[in-house]
Amino acid sequence: MRDTAYNIDPSSISAEEWQARCELAALYRLIAHFRWTDHIDTHISARVPGEPGHYLINRYGVMFHEMRASDLVKVDHAGDVIDPRFGPKSVNRAGFNIHSAVHAAREDVACVIHTHTAAGIAVSAQEDGLLPISQHALKFYNRLGYHDYEGIALDPAERSRLVGDLGSHMVMILRNHGLLATGRCIAEAFNQIYFLERACQAQVQALAGGRQLCYPSHVVCERVAVQEEEALVDGLHLLAWESALRLIEDGEAAYRS
Repeated sequence: MRDTAYNIDPSSISAEEWQARCELAALYRLIAHFRWTDHIDTHISARVPGEPGHYLINRYGVMFHEMRASDLVKVDHAGDVIDPRFGPKSVNRAGFNIHSAVHAAREDVACVIHTHTAAGIAVSAQEDGLLPISQHALKFYNRLGYHDYEGIALDPAERSRLVGDLGSHMVMILRNHGLLATGRCIAEAFNQIYFLERACQAQVQALAGGRQLCYPSHVVCERVAVQEEEALVDGLHLLAWESALRLIEDGEAAYRS
């Protein structure tokens, strides 16, 4: 049975923060459901609504499949824990260094996801990066950043280079490292990482086939990218999010605690 000593009384915080906590905990569990975790490493963060400069991130050591709203730790922009329930070592500072850089530079970003999946790492190690060979990949055609590997993200100086490489994109491949996806809401961030991960999986399998690849024309690639942008405007990612939540509905009471 989980330790309830850290439980939050929802009435003690704003309704907006509690909702963000529940959605972020659900996202952690969905990442686990799709097997995109790396044991206790990698992270997902979200802004605290109505509290500029404050963010929610996982308590280090809690597995993604067991994440609850109460397990999320509130930190400031420097990654310092400001949640009175937890000590200073409750958060992986190296992991939050990446997240805080993006949140500080992009006011439009509400959620940041970073993963170390086998397919994501494989594509990040390929010189040509993500190839426009699948419909999933075309969602990111000319809409994807790349950041060269500089070691474990402990150096604050890397932050400016990382956000410069992300630019105005919503997703980025961290060379020799993994994937990064953002969203203007948690549902959109999930949409971005889902399709980016699937595109990487398809690429790894296509290259493993050892046959010549077929590339759509630039005109077709750009058309699909625009169609995908229009789908976001139409809110299809919200429909997909509500459907995805049913995948973990057996544990709904748990992640909402």
